[in-house]
Amino acid sequence: MPSYQAPLRDMRFVMDEMFDYPAHYASLPNGEDASPDVVSAILEEGARFAREVLLPLNQSGDEEGCLLEGGEVKAPKGFKEAYQQYVEGGWPSLAADPEQGGQGLPPSLAMMLSEMICATNLAWGMYPGLSHGAADALKHHGTEEQKAAYLTKLVEGVWTGTMCLTEPHCGTDLGLIKTRAVPVAGDGYAITGTKIFISAGEHNLAENIVHLVLAKLPDAPEGSKGISLFVVPKFLPNAEGNPGERNGVTCGSLEHKMGIHGNATCVMNFDGATGYLVGPPNKGLACMFTMMNAARLGVGIQGLGLIEASFQNSLSYARDRLQMRGLSGKQAPEKSADPIIVHPDVRRMLLTQKAFAEGGRMLVLYTAQMLDVVEHGESGEQRDHAETLLGLLTPIVKAFLTEVGFESTNEGVQIYGGHGFIKEWGMEQLVRDARITRLYEGTTGIQALDLLGRKVLMSQGESLKVFTKEIHKFCKAEADNPDLKEFVEPLSKLNAEWGELTMGVGMKAMQDREEVGAASVDYLMYSGYVTLAYLFARAAKQASVSLTGEDKAFYVAKLNTARFYYQRLLPRTKAHAQMIQAGAGSLMAMSSEDFGLGFEI
Repeated sequence: MPSYQAPLRDMRFVMDEMFDYPAHYASLPNGEDASPDVVSAILEEGARFAREVLLPLNQSGDEEGCLLEGGEVKAPKGFKEAYQQYVEGGWPSLAADPEQGGQGLPPSLAMMLSEMICATNLAWGMYPGLSHGAADALKHHGTEEQKAAYLTKLVEGVWTGTMCLTEPHCGTDLGLIKTRAVPVAGDGYAITGTKIFISAGEHNLAENIVHLVLAKLPDAPEGSKGISLFVVPKFLPNAEGNPGERNGVTCGSLEHKMGIHGNATCVMNFDGATGYLVGPPNKGLACMFTMMNAARLGVGIQGLGLIEASFQNSLSYARDRLQMRGLSGKQAPEKSADPIIVHPDVRRMLLTQKAFAEGGRMLVLYTAQMLDVVEHGESGEQRDHAETLLGLLTPIVKAFLTEVGFESTNEGVQIYGGHGFIKEWGMEQLVRDARITRLYEGTTGIQALDLLGRKVLMSQGESLKVFTKEIHKFCKAEADNPDLKEFVEPLSKLNAEWGELTMGVGMKAMQDREEVGAASVDYLMYSGYVTLAYLFARAAKQASVSLTGEDKAFYVAKLNTARFYYQRLLPRTKAHAQMIQAGAGSLMAMSSEDFGLGFEI
């Protein structure tokens, strides 16, 4: 079974030394509750829960999977008991509003816990994962009656939530949905339709499940402008607020999947189910984006957790596995062969994992600060600035970290060699679990269109300028620092090139809108690499001034990892830049029929 130790030392480096989280928390209203002692206790207890409770269930849950009997789904053995411990420990309510039963701590703390959960048992973590987004959607858009009926239960974790968007004939293009909502007596609606790929749509972990469902009213406009949002519980709350009558929503089947076997991915049938309108009619997509944005950040953290898990186990194996001798001579003469960690290519793979894990953690915790300010900042100007950065970085967090997450878990299998292909070692499960992260909550291509098309070009580049100005200020301030020259000079050039590439795509898109789609994925990956370069430069700055302290080895390793990133991973931007500039011509030249020339369909 794979092992795991939460990277608390690295978390504290990023939080306390790079981003000064103690001062950040102190600046937030009621931030005194997130004192260093409290934060430390939460991280340590979260690490224990992930390691001792969730990790032992990961492989067994994958092997056992979920069972559907008579419309009821049973999660793998131990999952329900682990969830009860999770609720009893107060984990679901960590960052929720005290008025709804929450503890009122900053959202960033919950995001750090999420990394540990995703690293140890991604499938289990998906059961409570969407509940936070459902609670946020109801908090911002629900009526007072809806909040009273559902919000506290979701916050406490007694009930869980889902997000029901996709249908058999449509995924991202939600304007095509066929699910209908017909008004009935009172303020209710009869919801009828089928939704697919619904994570945690049916299970036995919690006493009720609150579905947030997209549907169309009888007089709805065509397309996405005619989508409304409804809350549809599995059990209708009775007068006491407890689960009462069973609603007309059932699990028709479980999807047979490549990975995340321990999570119930359901086909959900709504057969005249009672639902209630959330937000204004025909404005459901805007309401649902509250939930979708939270989910996108959550999926990016899934990528980070899987990178860390794969790296830790790859490192342990590489230190123990004996294979051949080092090219420069025997490194462990007392042994029959050298550990494979002495070989340059194994080190390349390990350092790739390590760089993406540490860089991804910096990206998540940098973004988490923005989320804290958006949620709790006192100044409107501060909130607006943070919201701009959060909007820009969210598709990068989601797509970039899941892309490099899949790469990193694949490298883990490669490090193990043939053993990586064998189930008992657990490395192939990480690959299978990682593969879905590039798909759900919007594929990489969809995130890329959101970043380039909506966030950057639709704002005339202003959202990007907010971030590139920050990078420019850093580079200017450190231009004469000899310890950072190797980082600042290439970062400064890339930061300028980022703006030039953006302008180039924008100019082409004025003549041909296909240019945006043609450039978007490479643009997102380029953006991700430059963003991590900025964060590694900041990490190098902090490490360089801390070398004389007690933990010298940690800071030396941090500098070496930053150098590896700059020398071996950051050059990928050159290829992405070239492909961005290549334009849409070769992509759009052939007709759809020409693709099949050479064989018959």
